[in-house]
Amino acid sequence: MGSDSEAEKSQQKEKERKKMLAISPIAKPLAGKKLSKKTLKFVRKAAEHKCLKRGVKEVVKSIRRGHKGLCVIAGNISPIDVITHVPILCEEADIPYVYVPSKEDLATAGSTKRPTCCVLVLTKPTKGELSPEEQEKLKADYSHIVEDVSELTSSVLS
Repeated sequence: MGSDSEAEKSQQKEKERKKMLAISPIAKPLAGKKLSKKTLKFVRKAAEHKCLKRGVKEVVKSIRRGHKGLCVIAGNISPIDVITHVPILCEEADIPYVYVPSKEDLATAGSTKRPTCCVLVLTKPTKGELSPEEQEKLKADYSHIVEDVSELTSSVLS
């Protein structure tokens, strides 16, 4: 019975290693394990509250319209040309962005079955209103993650 768990652990490590090998070279700032988990959890909460834009087309449209939030981009996109313009748009609009290792994990967190290149987590929902408590929780999580992302970005640049 112990060998089964050992085999499962080795398979899990192999999957993680393959995910890390598939990451493109421009995927910087890449979230570490802890920040990635925290970010995907935040994306899941935002999806529940309808504060999420999925896919390159929707994200670019929202950024150009002036919506603010956190842009989460998958690092294992192939061909990479599909998303190379998104970080530039984010920087021009002063929107923080971070790369996560897997597009499949990003899609799962965003509650879709199809792998997703990028999502934009909005600070307020597109339709309707949130209760003040939910809005406050979402803003607090947003500020924590943006703080972590800015720390990560400053460490990557220096």
